[in-house]
Amino acid sequence: MTTAATAAAIPGARSRVAAFVALTKPRIIELLLVTTVPVMFLAQRGVPSLWLVLATLVGGILSAGAANTFNCVYDRDIDRLMHRTSSRPMVTGEVGVREALVFGAALTVASTVWFALVVNVLSAVLSLLAIALYAVGYTMLLKRRTSQNIVWGGIAGCMPTLIGWSAVTGTVQWPALVLFLVIFFWTPPHYWPLSMAFRDDYATAEVPMLPVERGPVAVGRQVVAYSWVMVATSLVLVPVAGMGWLYTATAVVAGALFVAEAHRLLRAARSGLTGTALRPMRLFHYSITYVTVVFLAVAVDPLAYLPLR
Repeated sequence: MTTAATAAAIPGARSRVAAFVALTKPRIIELLLVTTVPVMFLAQRGVPSLWLVLATLVGGILSAGAANTFNCVYDRDIDRLMHRTSSRPMVTGEVGVREALVFGAALTVASTVWFALVVNVLSAVLSLLAIALYAVGYTMLLKRRTSQNIVWGGIAGCMPTLIGWSAVTGTVQWPALVLFLVIFFWTPPHYWPLSMAFRDDYATAEVPMLPVERGPVAVGRQVVAYSWVMVATSLVLVPVAGMGWLYTATAVVAGALFVAEAHRLLRAARSGLTGTALRPMRLFHYSITYVTVVFLAVAVDPLAYLPLR
């Protein structure tokens, strides 16, 4: 191959690599890892082995990438109809169905084998379960059939808390289950505001997200209810895991701001505002800040422990 031909092929190869990376939805993976590493610090009650942290992150990236790839393959028809997702590789044709399925299967095998050999078997099983819950449970069975899709389908996104704990201890114990529930109750008030902002997209694609099926007031009420339960659950971790002042104060302050923002959204809905006038993305963006700050406190609290008594 000539130098000119080689130079011309490089951008094409980079574009192909970028397309496959896009299938894994890197931004979602980042959020999942935010809930994995801090749990490892809590399980260790200090700094876990850096090699174990790295190994768990690698396995988590492979696992989440597999689940997201299968989601892109199955949802390519509705992604084509939604402005927010119309540039995904399966829609543009940058990646074919067969090669995407092979890619997803390869990531699944790689993540499972990696966890089993480098971390432990329980983490491997939980990782494989997370892929199945997202790719089959949420994407194939729930998303197009019920307005509660994100509630039960969101269980897949809770699995990193269990994987992080099991990576350190080889078990699943109560603190991990409490944090699992925090993410479970966090998911609806995190995702429904996004669905409110892109309601027309979901309606066009005939995806029965709650904001498509119900009005803003009804959605706002559920956002408020889940927000209160989420904050209450986050405080259950204090006695269950023996958390100190740092985590407790962080959970209270961050939770109070979350609940206040949820109530603001409900008030806006009750005043008759709809669509972008509700400013639902304010809560969506804050929800990411909330989970990052609270889980950072989960990691730091054992390191700078200040007992409540």
